Parts: sequence; C-alpha cells; structure tokens
Amino acid sequence: MVKVQCREGLATHSDPSGDVVAEEGLTTPPESCAGVRKGTGEALTGVDASRVYSREIDPNTSGCLRYEGRRGATSSVPLNREVHSDPARSLDPVRASKHTSRKTGDPMVDHGGWHCGPHHESSGNTMVMNGHGKSDDSVVPMKLPNNGGDAPSSAEGAEGRESAKGNRVQQNRVRTQRWDALQHALERIRQAAKRDRKRRFTTLWHHVYSVDCLRKAFLSLKRESAAGVDGVTWKQYAEGLEERLTDLSARLKRGAYRAKPVQRAYVPKRDGKQRPIGVTVLEDKIVQKATVCVLSAVYETDFLGFSYGSRPGRNAHNALDALSVGIMRRKVNWVLDADICGFFDVIDHEWLVKFVEHRIADKRVVRHIKKWLSAGVLEDGKRTYQQTGTPQGGSISPLLANIYLHYVFDLWIQQWRKRAARGDVIVVRYVDDIVVGFQYQSDAKQFVEELGERFQKFNLKLHPEKTRLIEFGRFAATNRRRRGEGKPETFNFLGLTHICGKTRKGKYQVIRQTMVHRMRAKLNELKIELRRRMHVPVPEVGRWLKSVLKGHYQYYGVPGNKYALNQIRHQVGRLWYRVLLRRSQKKRLNWERMKRLIERWLPYPRIVHPYPDRRLRVTT
Repeated sequence: MVKVQCREGLATHSDPSGDVVAEEGLTTPPESCAGVRKGTGEALTGVDASRVYSREIDPNTSGCLRYEGRRGATSSVPLNREVHSDPARSLDPVRASKHTSRKTGDPMVDHGGWHCGPHHESSGNTMVMNGHGKSDDSVVPMKLPNNGGDAPSSAEGAEGRESAKGNRVQQNRVRTQRWDALQHALERIRQAAKRDRKRRFTTLWHHVYSVDCLRKAFLSLKRESAAGVDGVTWKQYAEGLEERLTDLSARLKRGAYRAKPVQRAYVPKRDGKQRPIGVTVLEDKIVQKATVCVLSAVYETDFLGFSYGSRPGRNAHNALDALSVGIMRRKVNWVLDADICGFFDVIDHEWLVKFVEHRIADKRVVRHIKKWLSAGVLEDGKRTYQQTGTPQGGSISPLLANIYLHYVFDLWIQQWRKRAARGDVIVVRYVDDIVVGFQYQSDAKQFVEELGERFQKFNLKLHPEKTRLIEFGRFAATNRRRRGEGKPETFNFLGLTHICGKTRKGKYQVIRQTMVHRMRAKLNELKIELRRRMHVPVPEVGRWLKSVLKGHYQYYGVPGNKYALNQIRHQVGRLWYRVLLRRSQKKRLNWERMKRLIERWLPYPRIVHPYPDRRLRVTT
C-alpha cells in the first residue's frame, strides 16, 4: 500500500500509468472543483473533505483510494474514472471545502465522469446568489490568458465584474410587479362584474389611491394642458413626482383630499354661441383619471355595443364605420339625427348618483364623485355652485355622461326596438351624439315622440332645430325622384357629412366627406396663424404646415373623401402664397417657385382608413 500525504501547495492527479502523483504550485483549487456536492465541504469524489487526513492506494480493492478520517473510519473510492490533469479540476479534498458554492457568473461545467450525485447548493454559511436582500459578489475571471501567465497584458484575458452597488433593476422589477398586481386586480373586478350583472362593488377605493394607479393616471395626461385655479402645470408637478404622489395617496386614504373649484373658460361654437369649458386642477385630473381606470373595469361590461364615445379601445372611426355598415346592410330608409340641448350642463346630480350606486356600493367612491360635482365653478374671481351638470374638460366627465345615458337612453332603446318597433332599427351613440336608423317612417315618428317623454323625466330635452328626421337609405333617391322631391338629404356625424351615393358600378354606397363648415373653420385658423408667422423662416413654417396636414389626413382620410383632402391642400398652399407675398415689397414671389415650396413641404393626401365593411363587423 502506497500512502500519499496531502499538504498545502500540492494537488494530486493521476499519471498515464494510473499512479497518483503530486504537483506543486496550486495553492487553492479553482471553483470548478466544487461542481458536484452533497453537503458542506463535499468535493468531486462525493466524500466529506472535513474528515480527510491521508489517502492510500489500497491494493486489496483493485485500484481504489482509501480515506482515513479523524475517528479512524475508512472508505474507498474507485480510481477507474477519468481524471484530468488540468489544474482547474484538482481533486484535493482538503481545500475543496472552501469553494463549496458556485459564485455568481461561474459557468456550469460538465466534469466528465465525475458525476457522483445530484447538484445541491451548500448548506453552510456561503452566500447564495440572488439571496434574499443581498447583492451578488464580485466575479473572478476563470479564463486564463493564452500567453504570458498572469501578466495583465496577456492576450484574451477574461474580465471580472465588481460587486452590485445599486438596486435600480430591483426597483424597476418591484414597480412592474406592483403594476401587474393592479392589472390582475382590475381583471378580477371585470370578470366579477361580467358574471353577475347585478353585483354591487363595495371595496374599490384602495385601487384608486394606490401610487401605481396614480402614477399611470399622471403619465396619461396631456403635458401641455392648461393649469387650473392653483396654476400648477404638468411639468411643475413632475418635479418630485414620487413624493407628491405618495402624499396624494396618503390624503386619499385618510379622507383629507379636497376637490378644488373648476376654472371656467369659453370656446366659440359654430352658431356664434359660447361653449363653457371647465379647467380642473392637476391633482383633481389625476384622481379622476385613476377613478375612471378602476370604474371602467365595472362599466365596460355593462355598456352596450352601440356606445362608442370615450371608451377604451373605441374611437370615432369605429362609430363612423358602424353607422355606415348598419345603413348599407340593414333595411334603413329613415335616419334620426338627434341632438340634446346642453347635455353636459343639464345632467341631474341626484339621478347620476343613483345610477352610479346601481353598481358601486363603495361609499368613498360615491362621496368623491359628489365632491367633484359640487366643487363649484370659479369665474371672474367668483365661485358659484350648480345643482346640475358636469364640467366639460374633467377627466371623469365622459364616463359620468356615458353612465347617465346608459340608463336613460341605451337600456331603454334596447327594450323599445324589441317590443315596439315593427321593422329594423339601428343605433349608434358617441357620448351625446345619437343617430338612429329605421325601416318604417311610422316607427321613426313614434320613437321621436316617446324619446322626448323619456328625456323629460331625466331633465333632458331634444334640440328642436338640430334634431332632424330625414329620408335616407338605399331606396331614398328612387322614392324622392318618384315624388319629385330631388336628391336625398344629408346629415352630419362626427365631422363627416353622410351622402347617399353610388359606386362606379352603380351600386348603393354611403359617401362620407369632410363637413364644409369644419373645413372653412380650419382654413380660417390657418390663415390667422400664417399671418402671425409671416416673418418666420420658410422651412420652419413648412414643417409646421406639414404636421398640420398630416394630422388632418389622419382623421379625415376615409374612402370617398379624396376630393375634399385635395381641396384643403390646395387652399393651404394659396394661403401660404399670399402670406409670403406680404413679407416684402421689393421682391415678389412667382408662382413657379411657390409650386416648388408646395411640392416640398405640403404632403399629398392619402386614404388612411380602410373601407368600413373590411374593418368592422358590429351589431347595431
């Protein structure tokens, strides 16, 4: 029996003849020696290194290593395994206990035939990677240079990594997890509301005042929107955002939040009147936006399919396509273009609160809705309180308007066309803009009469001049020609004029064109702005006009509206030419040069939206 002593600075390997030899120069075994372990200090051989004092080659066991422990216990390990001469795979079990856990960044190495059991982490005091509340250790490079030994200038030397110093990734991960938790909570609310249409929700306010929900609401606001009575803008509030949101969340939680009055402003209307607009303070916008986010999870399951205004995932073009498809595919011969007189100014607060309480039993949510309704209006330094109406411009006003009309109009007409109508009836509503199509004129007249009575119960009234019942549909042109009444009348809806027309093959088609007065109003605005920018450099004005026309094409670029788009491009070019002529009296701009400017800066019209029947299939 040959006895080999293990001492500091030696590593044992097998030579080609099978005998165990010792090499000097490796004082600490590399990390890869601890690739497989069973417990504290376990080396590749699978034997506890803490009890090894010597190793012997036992001739009675046909080439096995014999280990002697502190208490005289012995064990044998076969030597018929592949043993590498690479120092990185040393078998010295004495110092293997110092490297029982793989450090961060070490590769998972397959050690040939040295698979002695499943891989387990050490149970000692060694730090585990990604441990709870701990950062990763620094990583020592394991790749040795190709030449020059340990010289720093050696080629292809691996580069280490310092210890983790910050927790930015952890903070981002936590923030993402919190937002995902909020989304999951809203999805559970949505599913519960969908399962039980009569269920009332009692605990929703804690979702509203969560910092993540408030942060998302703040980021969704327009950055250039006007400031309220406190004068705080979006950019000012963004300074120290987290502290502000935390304070706002605490005030909402303990009931210390107070709604501020709305700043009154006016915008001109087409008929020469003034439309009142309410400018709310930024904090009220944030809380209202967060409330809308939570309440939408409930009411989106209740709202009917023909309601399109101010709803997530729906826009004005969905409503336009639904109306066009409904008129062309259903039996529609009469169209009612209904208009409600001052809808946002006459909403009854008492009825609105009752409608909200049908589904919301959380008293905190209802109390804050009452606060916003009764906050008052500040105009010319005087604060007034109103018993009706909700200010246009508030983040929660569109949702409250949809809730009000959902119970006043949507549910009622859904029942009416099932029990009272004799023919087909289609409905499209975009907030307070309503269009209803009928197959028979008698159904249309009966509906108008009953709708007026229905609205009167809830403090609403149809506009006597803007509400029209016209003959419109597939057979409208033929019927009116037979009676000698000329072409069918047109109606306006969401900025587009709807016309009874034909395709090139003579088939019936609903043609949609830009409303004439909308185009004139747009040209007047551009004329005033071009005069203000008269002495601004031409490239800068050209870039501005390019963005304006692109935005116009983005909304009005519907099939059949190419002529109106060409007209507005031509008129914008003429306005620009007149302004440039006024810049100087010494040198006049000829039209040839102006054409080059128009070609360079004013984009040609293009149809952005597809045909309605290709994009939308709806039930109206």
